[in-house]
Amino acid sequence: MLFFFHFKNNKLLPKKINGCILRWNDKKILLNKKNPNKLKILNDPIYGFIQIPNTLIFDIIEHPYFQRLRRITQMGFTNLVYPGANHTRFHHAIGCIHLMQKAVRVLRFKQVAISDEEENALYIAILLHDIGHGAFSHALEHSIVHGISHEEISLKFMKKLNIEFDKKLTLAIKIFEGNYPRKFLCQLISSQLDIDRLDYLKRDSFYTGVTEGNISSDRLIAMMNVKDDGLVIEEKGIYSVEKFLIARRLMYWQVYLHKTGLVAENMLVFVLKRAKELAEVGVHLYASAALKYFLNNKISEVNFDNQTLEMFSKLDDYDILSAIKEWANHEDKVLSTLSKMIIDRKLLRIEIQKNKFDKAELDKKINIVCKEYQFSKREASFFTFQNTIKNQAYQQENPIYILNKKGQLKDIAEASDQLNLQALTNPVVKYFICYPK
Repeated sequence: MLFFFHFKNNKLLPKKINGCILRWNDKKILLNKKNPNKLKILNDPIYGFIQIPNTLIFDIIEHPYFQRLRRITQMGFTNLVYPGANHTRFHHAIGCIHLMQKAVRVLRFKQVAISDEEENALYIAILLHDIGHGAFSHALEHSIVHGISHEEISLKFMKKLNIEFDKKLTLAIKIFEGNYPRKFLCQLISSQLDIDRLDYLKRDSFYTGVTEGNISSDRLIAMMNVKDDGLVIEEKGIYSVEKFLIARRLMYWQVYLHKTGLVAENMLVFVLKRAKELAEVGVHLYASAALKYFLNNKISEVNFDNQTLEMFSKLDDYDILSAIKEWANHEDKVLSTLSKMIIDRKLLRIEIQKNKFDKAELDKKINIVCKEYQFSKREASFFTFQNTIKNQAYQQENPIYILNKKGQLKDIAEASDQLNLQALTNPVVKYFICYPK
């Protein structure tokens, strides 16, 4: 808060600012403010100043559930490859609400009716769309929590917040679930050209320094329109859509599926799996209260109740990193070796190819690990494993429509004269194998 004073007759007198009355009394400042200013402005390195649109949004941002996103990295272990990639889910969510405000202004300017209630619901839905992400993003979904996605956990958080905020999130939840009758509002939250993607591609490109992902989000939003209750892009924006799809493909291969980040995330999954195995048989492990809860209990969609949600809201990257640092000295050799490899960035070797790896090759590498580290085959499987990755930049079953000057709609894959755009509709599957160097 800023305090302003002025001099009169060589005396320091207070000024009234923003509804605050500041009085100078025996060198003490008395503050009387009935209505605190919640319409704050945040400074974002990508978009500049971002305004919080209303007091409800401010209160949601201030909630501990949302503040947790400050401690969840947007890109997991990608900073092992690109050192600048330390931005958080909090950054991303704030950027999304900024772009959503632009989208609402553009559509209203084009005579698309959006009520004040729908506008606010869009802001809430996009603000909370990632609130269910666990520590290091997707790693928890494949290790200590099973059968429930971050989208489902996000919905649980939203329903809990809806109770706390006197049902003011009801419409936002309908839009988030895709159950609202006005389809284009749901598409702004989740589609192949939604606000989420417009922010994370530009933001991740900025923080990694990978310029191939630097899309023109402003141009894409400016070209948005609504036709037959669906979100479309006007014909003038076709080249921006082409660049968006190509940028998404390149960012996946160059950043999201980079081999170093890929092997690090898989190693984290195996660290957490090993820790959970040990905890289930009563082995003592250093962990925060929140992490212990998930190590000591089998959590799935069936028993993910309010108590679990509260514990999940206290679990973040700091819990995982501090535990791994301690586990590097644990007596269990599998857990300690994997943990130390992550902390010291001495990662497993990874090979990626278009064809499946021969099972005999995997067995051979497992036998080498057994001999080198004196592991059983079960223990060696934590260090030698294979899996697949997939990259599909465009899914034609949920098309991006281009609106031409005659009011006709055409799928971007057909409207574009880029021959390789049609090729982006085909999923590219690759296989990888990891093993000790």
